[in-house]
Amino acid sequence: MSAVIAEKLTKIYNGENKAVDSISFCLERGEIFGFLGPNGAGKTTTIKLLCGMLSPSEGSCRVLDINPSEDTAKLHQRAGVITEHAQMYDHLTGMDNLIFYGSLFGMNRTDCENRAKELLERLELTEAKDRRLSAYSTGMRQRLSLARALMHSPEILFLDEPTSGLDPESAQNVNMMIKELAVGGTTIFLCTHQLRYAQEICTTYGLMNKGNLFATGNIDELRTMVSDRVKVRVKTNLVPQDIDCEKIDGSTYDISVNSEKEIPLIVKRIVEAGGDIYHVSTEKMSLEEIYFSLIDKNHEEMGV
Repeated sequence: MSAVIAEKLTKIYNGENKAVDSISFCLERGEIFGFLGPNGAGKTTTIKLLCGMLSPSEGSCRVLDINPSEDTAKLHQRAGVITEHAQMYDHLTGMDNLIFYGSLFGMNRTDCENRAKELLERLELTEAKDRRLSAYSTGMRQRLSLARALMHSPEILFLDEPTSGLDPESAQNVNMMIKELAVGGTTIFLCTHQLRYAQEICTTYGLMNKGNLFATGNIDELRTMVSDRVKVRVKTNLVPQDIDCEKIDGSTYDISVNSEKEIPLIVKRIVEAGGDIYHVSTEKMSLEEIYFSLIDKNHEEMGV
């Protein structure tokens, strides 16, 4: 069973503004799905539709084989959500916040305490467990929000900028935890504006613009949407004149080929021509480069 299925999912506000325009996609369990796009692209509306906070104007979606708008409570028993402004209680301690939210999911007191201790330790908040939330820093609140969302061991986790406000060490710890959850079968639906971060942690991607989901797939599949050619970077003192290349600096050249199978032939030709080779590598487009290429292409298609 797929974790998320959306079919021509649409949300129209005020009878004319299509915040989400007939998008379709499918996520399998254990994926870390990066949902990317500029402000106003429709990302937040999509998450609200998938979580049952909004009902679709047209089309449909199912999360864990549940219709979110028809059985929101059932879905929330199996899903975790972290929004940019997660609601918790400043007058309660970190531990008490987790116990309170665990009880809302039907957990008994003992299970709440055990699970809370486990999460507080994993997220390096044990020393702050008895402090009121009002005394927590932004980063500590963010980590406690993640702990709160994980109290009932959800099967799918919706995250909005989960490492916002975290120091590098805490961010690394959270990223490791997200990857471990995915390996264990938890599906991660991740909204972020940080493209380098998304490339580091996500396994698949969806690119949104003005309500349209115009590209989905893993990073290799997205690269082929921009170009199916491979760029080879070679550092050498000689490039034969019949090899088409772009000079980067005094001894570094970029050569475009149809596939990596051509690389040994290029190396052979340079050596046979009397050149010395000091470095050879493939230069693949980053997610950031792919994103801007595809979104520019999407703007052109939309006449923007």
